[in-house]
Amino acid sequence: MSHFINAEKEVFQKFLNAEISGPFQMLNLIKFKDFVTETGLSGQEQYQKYMAAASPFLKTSGANLTFIGNTNHCLIGPNTKEWDKILLVAYPSKAAFVDMVTDPDYPAHLRTMAIENSRLILCQ
Repeated sequence: MSHFINAEKEVFQKFLNAEISGPFQMLNLIKFKDFVTETGLSGQEQYQKYMAAASPFLKTSGANLTFIGNTNHCLIGPNTKEWDKILLVAYPSKAAFVDMVTDPDYPAHLRTMAIENSRLILCQ
C-alpha cells in the first residue's frame, strides 16, 4: 500500500484550479503511527493534540465535524485494518477550506507527526 501524508503540490494546485461551488465534505481516512519519536506519544495521542489545536481553525472556517469514529470490521474488501479513524468534515466552500489549510498558523505539522498513512477525499 502506498503511503500518503500530505497533498502533493501539483495535486493541491489541481484542487485550487477545480471548479467546486457550494458546500462539500472531506472524508478523512487515517492510519496512525505506532510511536511519534519527536513527542514520545502514540500517533493517536499526537492526533488528539492536532485536533485540539485545529479546532479553532475549523470553527473560524465554518467547518462542521459531522462524523468521527474508529474503524472496526470490514464487511466488503480486505479483512485488514487499513485505517484507524474516519472523519467526515463539512465545509461551507472551497475558499473556507483553502483559507483554513493555508493559514500560516494552522497546525498541519501536528497532523503530519501523527499519521503513517491517510486519504482526504472531497465528496459532494
